[in-house]
Amino acid sequence: MSGYDDPAVTDPELYRVVFENDRVRVLEYRDHPGDRTHPHHHPDTVMYTLGAFRRRISDGSRSVDVALPAGAVRWVGAQEHSGENVGDTPTHCVFVELKESAAGSSTLGPTMSTNH
Repeated sequence: MSGYDDPAVTDPELYRVVFENDRVRVLEYRDHPGDRTHPHHHPDTVMYTLGAFRRRISDGSRSVDVALPAGAVRWVGAQEHSGENVGDTPTHCVFVELKESAAGSSTLGPTMSTNH
């Protein structure tokens, strides 16, 4: 991890740790339209969306808009970013962060593929 912090520390009103052991940490994330996160770091993660939402993910040098349906499950490579709810619905999702990461992981957004 570089200079970016843990999202449960940078935005505790948005991220809540719901489970943690020596292999994984599970975060619940909730926000409302217009809410923004501070820059933070995620290790390799599996994301499960509990409601449809639109977000803008930024890494400082570029931004990507992402629209995800409810019930989507996506791999998110380790990354540092900030986010903004640019839609008209709340964001509600669960992140299962892996404590063992693959070497060289670093992609902006939830593996920014079209099936996302």
